Amino acid sequence: MSNIPDDLKYSPAHTWVELLEDGLVRVGITDHAQMELGDIVFVELPELEKSYSAGEECAVVESVKSASDIYCPVSGEIVDINNELEDNPEKINVDPYGFGWIFIIKPDDEADLDELIDATEYADLIDE
Repeated sequence: MSNIPDDLKYSPAHTWVELLEDGLVRVGITDHAQMELGDIVFVELPELEKSYSAGEECAVVESVKSASDIYCPVSGEIVDINNELEDNPEKINVDPYGFGWIFIIKPDDEADLDELIDATEYADLIDE
């Protein structure tokens, strides 16, 4: 069974979103997504200071099984990326909600977060 923290929001594309105190948003892939992918061997991070639209492909996570596009859960500008993943992509497998985060985005409109789903809805989505 996947770990689905109640304090986060989720996208149907299997990303999690954490609203930080400064209004920024930390993003990663869910525990369910990392389990489905298997051993992660490479992460293509989004471009720093680039703006993405909600739903736009912004990163790629590759595992021994396949590659998976990561879609931006909200519109905004990338303000930080987890450079640790370049040398240690397996951090996503070990702690997807902690040091396995992928990027931090400054949302164009915080109301975009209202379009995301909560932990219960995400659990229903993945049928757990």
